[in-house]
Amino acid sequence: MPSPFPGMDPFLEHPAHWPDFHHRVISITSDMLAEQLRPKYYVRIEERVYIGDESDPARTLIVPDLHLSARPGWEAQRLDAPERGGLLVEVEVEVAEPVVAITMIDEDVHEHRLEIIDVARRRVVTVIEVVSPSNKTPGSEGRASFEKKRREVLRSPSHWVEIDLLRGGSGITGRPRGRSCEYLVHVSHAEKRPRGLLWPIRLSQRLPVIPIPLLPDDPEAALDLEAVLTTAYDRAGYDLSVDYSGEPVPILPPEWLGWADGLLKKDALRPA
Repeated sequence: MPSPFPGMDPFLEHPAHWPDFHHRVISITSDMLAEQLRPKYYVRIEERVYIGDESDPARTLIVPDLHLSARPGWEAQRLDAPERGGLLVEVEVEVAEPVVAITMIDEDVHEHRLEIIDVARRRVVTVIEVVSPSNKTPGSEGRASFEKKRREVLRSPSHWVEIDLLRGGSGITGRPRGRSCEYLVHVSHAEKRPRGLLWPIRLSQRLPVIPIPLLPDDPEAALDLEAVLTTAYDRAGYDLSVDYSGEPVPILPPEWLGWADGLLKKDALRPA
């Protein structure tokens, strides 16, 4: 069963679904591009590692706190006070209960990206990043690490492709003036910098087919982001796990609430 939305499904941004979806987008993109690019290029999933600590504002996005506690103890007691009538009642016993929690001091965080590599020269031709929530959290180590890598690539002969399918947080690439959008794709062709291409994407729009630049003598590859999304949705069986009866996280702005409700009712995912 496909997603009820014509483009990006905002329910997949929920923290319960996003890590799996992010992983699948990277893996499926790698497979789709590899089919087009061999034998001159190969695609590798690489990782960026940084240290997150308890002061990191994106900490709960990286390793959520885990709290497990038993139901507070209850003890049946006879209260003989006149106002109680000598009845047997239950009162909560005020006893401190232990909880299990993750107390992280330092944590290695691994974030993945794609690199297209020229077989003959073994050099990185194009870097493709799918933005994570921590990358959009100002002041976080994840954002600092992402921006450092971005600067390195933009100052190099390699091309840069940035895919932002998250409405929350503060975007790395600025939105184009006068164009509202929920999602954004940025393609920076090394030979055309500082000019780049931006795809401002609305919730109601199909995800675009974007060009993936290669070496100057080779035609650009084509990455169909809608096909990536559809494949990920189908393989993961998100129709079985996503709860469409509530609201997505982050919640939709008022302008989209009625539109989304209509789509979900049309597919019988909400009562009419």
